[in-house]
Amino acid sequence: MPTRKRLLPESARRTAAWCGVLLLVAGVGAVGVWLCVALRTAVTPILLALLGTALLGPVHRRLTAHGVNRSLAAGLTCAALVAVVGGAGYIVVTALVDSGSRIVASLKSAAQWVLDHFDIAGVADVDDLADNVQTLVGRFGASAAGGLLTGISLIGTLVATAVLALLLTFFFLRDADRAAHLVRTLAPRGTADAVEAMGRTAFEAVEGFMRGTTLIALIDAVCITVGLLVLRVPGAVGLGALVFVGAYVPYLGAFVSGTVAVLVALADRGFVIALWALGVVLAVQVLEGHVLQPVIQSRTVHMHPAMILIALTAGAGVAGLLGVLLAVPVCAAASGVIRELRTRSGAPDGS
Repeated sequence: MPTRKRLLPESARRTAAWCGVLLLVAGVGAVGVWLCVALRTAVTPILLALLGTALLGPVHRRLTAHGVNRSLAAGLTCAALVAVVGGAGYIVVTALVDSGSRIVASLKSAAQWVLDHFDIAGVADVDDLADNVQTLVGRFGASAAGGLLTGISLIGTLVATAVLALLLTFFFLRDADRAAHLVRTLAPRGTADAVEAMGRTAFEAVEGFMRGTTLIALIDAVCITVGLLVLRVPGAVGLGALVFVGAYVPYLGAFVSGTVAVLVALADRGFVIALWALGVVLAVQVLEGHVLQPVIQSRTVHMHPAMILIALTAGAGVAGLLGVLLAVPVCAAASGVIRELRTRSGAPDGS
């Protein structure tokens, strides 16, 4: 019997198979993202609670290792979080309220200085530019927060989200020892070990990201604040707080906060002090990029800078400001899962 000739060569059939797999994965991912956006009122507190659990997990484990009851340890950890965040928030808000008007005035003066010295046509006055920026920011904020304001005020939504995230953090910390058993119970038959390993690797990646980012943000904020205080730049504490918050958005946050600090120095203290402020910001960024990042995060988060920037852009497009905050931790978890799959399949790790 003659052999039937195949319509497509082997290479074409392999390509078609991989295209089908990629389309299937992309479709499942798109449906998952759509569900998260549609259910963001419930998903947002869960994701924030997971980030809080990743950050506070080592503290809770240390307390339980010293014989503290798990529920009491979780309660103490959450109470410490509220105290630290509340105290830091009070300090930041007070500093920004006290120096906010000076910072805004300095930014306007710096913008006017740029317009005057570089002869930028088409802008008559810096106030017009400020009004346009305020309009754009308002529109972006409205689109980013759209859907969260259905029937209730923004403040009420934020408070409810924060309270629910705190409660979920308490339960996640207290019942962390049951998570592995739950994962093994829900996993398909024969895959319990692999699913548990992927879950542990993903959470360890998020935990490393949160712990490392917080430490790096604190070091950056302290160094820049000290430098600005030495240069007698107004609002140094508020600018340092901005640096700390911005550090949770890799690359973009440091660029924006550093630019604001230099502009404030330029407007209030002149060109020479602005150069010194730029030197301080650049020195801190070099310290972060060449010392802090490799030492602190190299063993827990393996992500190329290009991947981080793409994740930030995609997160902003999907969920606005919240997406920017959550994009990198989600990608870190996904990267951990992919590494675990490569390890179990026997493929060489290219990271």
